[in-house]
Amino acid sequence: MTASNRDNDFKQLLGAAEEIARLGGESTLEMFRTSVEAEYKEDETPVTEADRRAEELIRREIRKRFPGHGIIGEEYGSDGEDRDIVWVVDPIDGTRSFVHGIPLYTTLVAVLVEGESEVGVICAPALDEMVSAATGLGCHWNGRPCRVRSCNDLAKATFLTTDIENVWEYGHKGAFEALLSRTRLHRTWGDAYGHMMVATGRADLMFDPVLSIWDAAALKPVVMEAGGLYTDTRGKSSVNSEEALSCVPGIHQEVIELFNQNRS
Repeated sequence: MTASNRDNDFKQLLGAAEEIARLGGESTLEMFRTSVEAEYKEDETPVTEADRRAEELIRREIRKRFPGHGIIGEEYGSDGEDRDIVWVVDPIDGTRSFVHGIPLYTTLVAVLVEGESEVGVICAPALDEMVSAATGLGCHWNGRPCRVRSCNDLAKATFLTTDIENVWEYGHKGAFEALLSRTRLHRTWGDAYGHMMVATGRADLMFDPVLSIWDAAALKPVVMEAGGLYTDTRGKSSVNSEEALSCVPGIHQEVIELFNQNRS
């Protein structure tokens, strides 16, 4: 595949992913801030009827447009995950926020091409925000180019996490406390929205201690095409690492060193 053909293919996939993510996200608004209740799966993560409806809609759209592609989704599992092109879907990332009427939840749609995450869309329907990217095509926030901000001093950085409980549970208490003491501001504006904030220049570091493929696949192209770094706490860049740092380049190495010095 030539670079030109690749770019055209990625543009087509990106355009479709944006449309599909928007459709899925809009469907969640029908049940947002209503009396919708969460059920709890075997792993104790919540799920609602809104999650299921949105994923059903997204899967229908993908199959209609790209019948030869595979799909991996949080609620309905995998179909054709060994194919060259596979869509990865999380209909509501941040279901706890959704259930509590907090607008920081997102709909995530990504495309893996030969195993690499090349297209990512983070749609925050309740905020009317969308950040999208494809490898080599840059990152856009509601249609306009966006970049991470410049920060070379951890003492001036804004540090985000989703929750403290999982940071403790997955053995990162020491690193977390070190980051708290060295950064200027910490907030739990988390889940995928936190990674979106890094990509759009509103934060400098987001840490997720535990992710699945449907949480991670959209994040990597978005953050990296915005000029950021997307790695695990050892510096490896993969959507299969089950943990993630989205970080501006100027402080990334110092953050990695803090994690290496504080492993429990």
